Amino acid sequence: MKKLLLSLITVFVLVAGFTVQADDYSQTIDNFKSSPATKDFFNQAYGYAVYPTIAKAGVGIGAAHGKGLVYLHNKKVGKSSMTQLSIGFQLGGQVYSQIIFFQDKRSFDEFTSGNFEFSASASAVALTAAVQAQVGSSGISSSKGADSSSTKQNKAIYHKGMAVMTLTKGGLMYEAVLAGQKYSYIAL
Repeated sequence: MKKLLLSLITVFVLVAGFTVQADDYSQTIDNFKSSPATKDFFNQAYGYAVYPTIAKAGVGIGAAHGKGLVYLHNKKVGKSSMTQLSIGFQLGGQVYSQIIFFQDKRSFDEFTSGNFEFSASASAVALTAAVQAQVGSSGISSSKGADSSSTKQNKAIYHKGMAVMTLTKGGLMYEAVLAGQKYSYIAL
């Protein structure tokens, strides 16, 4: 168990090294806007939360963490952090960006009420090149393609007023896990 925990910490530190660069929120938002899958979401969402860099690592037991900003009608209104713990078959590390769109005031208020946790039935759509599949508390997603314009991915939809999308920045992660994601919110 000690070796497993030491391995996990080592992998997480290596992956977290990617976060040393300054997180650029506007660049991350532009990256998401470049995907055709997000156009309607940006045009119609009540608000959104964006996390430029989330670092994830695991060896049997895994963890992920990232910091973000929350926007209401394209105006910054708060800070947020995401923490995920997971257990199951997993090995590796990954760094990705994430955006959560809020369909209406109710979903925005639910997320910004303090501590929010995604249910196991929520799903994330991966807006990435190449082939990947993901299973976790964020649900199941898959994609295949050479770039954002040719990627064939699951259609992004709102679930309980929220839609989650990710962009992989680097790393390699094999996983079939049970995970829980918790989000905190502090108003500016």
